[in-house]
This record gives sequence, structure tokens and C-alpha cells, in this order.
Amino acid sequence: MRILHTSDWHLGRSFHRESMLEAQAAFVDHLVETVRSERVDVVAVAGDLYDRALPPVDAVALCNDALRRVTAAGARMVIISGNHDSARRLGFGADLFDAAGVHLRTDPSRAWEPVVIDDVAFYGIPYLEPELLRSAWELPERSHTAALAHAMSLVRADAARHRASVVLAHAFVTGGQASDSERDISVGGVAHVPLSAFDGVGYVALGHLHGRQRMAETVRYSGSPLAYCFSEAGHVKGSWLVTIGSAVESVEFVPAPVPRPVGVLRGAIDDLLTSPAHTRYEDHWLQVVLTDPVRPKAAMDRLRARFPHTLALSFAPVGAVPAARQVRLSGRPEADVALDFVREVRGEAAAPEEERLLRQAIEEARAKEAMA
Repeated sequence: MRILHTSDWHLGRSFHRESMLEAQAAFVDHLVETVRSERVDVVAVAGDLYDRALPPVDAVALCNDALRRVTAAGARMVIISGNHDSARRLGFGADLFDAAGVHLRTDPSRAWEPVVIDDVAFYGIPYLEPELLRSAWELPERSHTAALAHAMSLVRADAARHRASVVLAHAFVTGGQASDSERDISVGGVAHVPLSAFDGVGYVALGHLHGRQRMAETVRYSGSPLAYCFSEAGHVKGSWLVTIGSAVESVEFVPAPVPRPVGVLRGAIDDLLTSPAHTRYEDHWLQVVLTDPVRPKAAMDRLRARFPHTLALSFAPVGAVPAARQVRLSGRPEADVALDFVREVRGEAAAPEEERLLRQAIEEARAKEAMA
């Protein structure tokens, strides 16, 4: 059996207010082609199919398209809910979807009930919220480890009846490397779970962390199919292709397409705008950190003339950071306070035209307040 392990699609997500839907659609095209070309039997999606509990309608439409096309290409799907998904909404109609070869597992109480395909048992352990399960499962403590340990003890008891077993889980395994785009799951209990929690099963398809990672030979994160923050600039995105018989026979990585790469540039603005060394970044989504000692004027407009997809801009001037100083505000004209602020953050005074616009805005605000 050939299994394609993927996770964290986050359909409907934006990237610094840029829609990712077109890039996500390109990943779906790639996924369907991989199912066909690699003769994939099962696509395992380890949570966070959507980016939020109430996804936008175009994200739902893309999800519908993905499920239809993957099954039409000959693969069955096993999908669990992640911490971004609404388990109840994603699990709607799960029993009916089973008949179509799409197996949605979002109910924690069914985590140890397998989807059996050619005597390979797939156990879908959705994201487990310890606070909600502590009483029902009589957990010894409020932690992700306690919740997952309970589910896995029942999974192991059932898995012995089958030729091989695959577990899908959405969790933060101790030792995993996080990025900036994952939502914190520490609320409701200690977030990390030990790798040993997954002992005794054939393969563990993990979701939640957005970088591909091998926690053990048969315990892996596929990572997200696209970069969702600038800390993922160095990631290679894709899915794990797993061949399993009575045990795991091979695991290989299938890279996903990169519709638009992400990158981080740091330096003085004149160098960034003129150096040939930065040519390769001209089509990237960019985070730019300017190191000029004085904050450049119209920096974003100037950068976008060369790097049209610059999305984030920050300033880290070279040299020592001056200590904060107290400024008298009481009794001073608003314009003087505002101009002091401009001087403080920019490192130089406002230009005459800027000062004129600032004073004009303050006078207009006063006039509106007087008329109210």
C-alpha cells in the first residue's frame, strides 16, 4: 500500500493580507497528479484542513474540489481535524462520506475505531483538547500527554488485530521545531507530548508543525504544503510517500510546487535597491529589515519599485539603540508632540511639507470636534 502523508493545508489562509487561494489550488493540482503518477492508495491529511473554524466559502469550494478529484484519481482519504478546524463542522456527514471513500475522523471518542483498508488499520486521532476530555476520559492530569496516552492505549489494543497500522495525530511532539505560523496549543494543558506516546504502531502521520520533520524513522511531520510565515523561508514543502506492507518498507519526500517563494532581506535601502545580488528575490514575497541609521522616507514605495511583492517592513538601525527618554507632554501643542515623535522614530525632523500636512490634519480634527 502506498500512502501520501500531508497536513496543515490551512485552506482560506492569507499571507500578510495576500490571498493564498491560488497557490493552494496549485497544491491541489500537484496532489492529484501525485496520486495518479505514484499510484497512491490512501491520502492521509493530519489536521488543519482549514485555517479557521468558519472558513470562507471559496476555501470550502476548493476543499470540495480536492476531495472530489483525489477520490476520482483512485485514492481514498483519511482526514482528521486539527486545532484550527471546527471538529463538529468538519465532521458533518462523516458516515455518509465514508461510502465515498473520504473518511473524516473528528470525534475523539472514535479515535480507536479504525478505517480498515486492505487490512491496514488507519486510526484518526483528531486534535485533543485536554480540558474538554479530562472528565469524560478520567485523565490523571490536564495535559496533552494524558489525553494522547489514553487514546493510544486503546489504539494499540486494537492494532494487534491487523496486518499493519497507521496513526494520524495532530499534536506537538517534544523535540519538534516550530515556526511562527502555528497557533499555540498550550491553553488547556501542557502542549508537548513525548515521542514514546506513539510506540507500537507501524507509521505515525503527524500534523501541526509546519516544517517537515523526522521525529523517528516511522514518526514524521509532513509540514504545511506552502510557507505561511517568513520563518519558513528555508523550508522545502511537500508530502511523505510511504510504502507499507506488514511494516513500513520505504518513505520518500515528494516536493510540492512553489508558486511564489518567500524570503527575508536585510540591509541598507540603497544596497537593496541596486545590488545585483538581490535580483533573485524580485519575484519573492518579502520581509525587509532596513538597517539605515536614519529611517528612509517612502521606504515601502521605493522597495516595491524593485520588489513588488514586499509584504512586511521593519527597521533595525545599525549602532547602539538610544535609551528611552522622558518627554514632557502636558501643556504642549499637539503638533509639537507629533513632530517630536516623527523626529524620535525617524532620526531626523519632518520635512516642511510633512509638517504642513500634520498641522493641517490637527486643525481639521479640532474643527470637526468643535462641530460635534
